[in-house]
Amino acid sequence: MQDRPEDAPMSREWNYHPDLPLADTSIFQWPPSPRFLAIWLARNWLTLSERVMMVILAILLWMFAIPSIETATHFGVGWVMQVWVVNLLIMIVIAGGLHGYFYMWRGQGKTLKFDRRDMATGNRLWDFSNQVHDNMFWSLGSGVAQLSAFQVLTMWLMANGYIPALTFAENPVWFILALMLLPIWSAFHFYWVHRLLHVPFLYKHVHSLHHRNVNVGPWSGFSMHPVEHFIYLTSLMIHWIIPTHPIHLYFHVIYLGPGAAMTHTGYEDLLIKDKRRLALGTFYHQLHHRYYECNYGNQEMPWDRWFGTFHDGSDESTQKTRQRKKAMYQKSRG
Repeated sequence: MQDRPEDAPMSREWNYHPDLPLADTSIFQWPPSPRFLAIWLARNWLTLSERVMMVILAILLWMFAIPSIETATHFGVGWVMQVWVVNLLIMIVIAGGLHGYFYMWRGQGKTLKFDRRDMATGNRLWDFSNQVHDNMFWSLGSGVAQLSAFQVLTMWLMANGYIPALTFAENPVWFILALMLLPIWSAFHFYWVHRLLHVPFLYKHVHSLHHRNVNVGPWSGFSMHPVEHFIYLTSLMIHWIIPTHPIHLYFHVIYLGPGAAMTHTGYEDLLIKDKRRLALGTFYHQLHHRYYECNYGNQEMPWDRWFGTFHDGSDESTQKTRQRKKAMYQKSRG
């Protein structure tokens, strides 16, 4: 599909969407395709992708910004506050930078923007009557605090030998493989806790705060109810079970926190000189924010297809999704 001028809407429902129905881009295909896996590997790990950028940032934090693991043997206000300040600044720089580029400075207009609307203002649905301010409040408040708490606790456990750890010298193969597997684990964990959050009781009292963002922006990704932040961030507990290094932990922290800003920009890609340079949001997840009871996971993983919650962007899928939602709420009332 050719990129369209920003003043050429695609349809009544969307400003832009990729070719529909959505293709199956999951790496879990049968029979396996070596060519497809090689392309996936090259795109995600052998180019300057968003994941590689997060790993580079994690290494830089380990080297220059985060307290050493040796410092974490005992809880102390100094190093704990340092972790929180670093996470706060990274969130502000990444989410704020993306918001500034796309929504304040209009860096690429509405080219590749899914929803034609701007961020909401003057609407009492939002705290402070402002969507961006509301999202910032929850992201920088409960979000950064709980993200930092999970990180601090994991660092303390690692420093005291209560959980397994490793170094690159000890096992270079697993060191690299663990970096590649963490996003896959996160996607698996996210799918199931996300389905849990759509149980009508939890949706009404917890997850609906995040879903006020039908038209998403960078600050929307980590804007959640405190209970949802806790459930979502239990993904980090995998480090309590499998041997990892602080770099793995910091990569995972970035992936779950600031990384959510990247996947919720509301745009499919970052354009530089009219060429797609960085994958950001996906129409797959945009469909979830529009229709709710579908696409709980991400498009690289097969869970939605395997468990009957996949929306491919077609009218038929929309009708099935609405029927599923209706049945869910009828059952909850019965």
